[in-house]
Amino acid sequence: MRDKYKYIGPLYDFLSSIYGGEAIHDCKRAMLTPEYVKPGDKILIAGVGHGKDAIRAAEMGADVTVVDISETMLKKLQAAFEKHPDDLKVRVVHADILKFEEFERYDMVVANFFLNVFDEAFMRKLLSHLVLCVKPGGTFVIGDFSYPSGNLLARGVQKVYWYTAAIIFYFASDNAVHEIYNYPELMEAEGLSIKDTRRFSYLGMNCYTSVLGAKPA
Repeated sequence: MRDKYKYIGPLYDFLSSIYGGEAIHDCKRAMLTPEYVKPGDKILIAGVGHGKDAIRAAEMGADVTVVDISETMLKKLQAAFEKHPDDLKVRVVHADILKFEEFERYDMVVANFFLNVFDEAFMRKLLSHLVLCVKPGGTFVIGDFSYPSGNLLARGVQKVYWYTAAIIFYFASDNAVHEIYNYPELMEAEGLSIKDTRRFSYLGMNCYTSVLGAKPA
């Protein structure tokens, strides 16, 4: 399995902090609250990266499974586990998410800052696959760059902000460059009902949004 984050992976948290302050991390953890996560809930996190969302879920007593194709990212995650004062119960799977077929087993599936890595056709394929992993009545969460909103200037600034990041990661890790995805619309097309949306600002801009959708019971 090709590790596209072999070189930029160790700098991922540092770059995130520079580009988004704490807003990116807050967005990743936005829906991991007692309202949506109960002890014992089975949670799947796809493209976990350095795993602050996985750590939060495990701290809440959830049964967490993380899947990432990048060995570099998983090593950073393991290092974070080792530094944690508690013995966190997290199952780590080094795999292509499309080969991970634990369908309808999870109370919550999380795809934070993961789907934006791919072109639209492949992203839609991944999204459909991940929705299959959600139990009937379960939830699906996406935290990512906000779909442009507001007046013409605000939308233009948001697009510049996104494309700057997209181009950096295109050269650093061969990620796709594309328009900002409208995740609520995409989730509704998969049969999910949008139940919660939380926005996070940085430098006065509406930069990131976390969206929670529910799968019909």
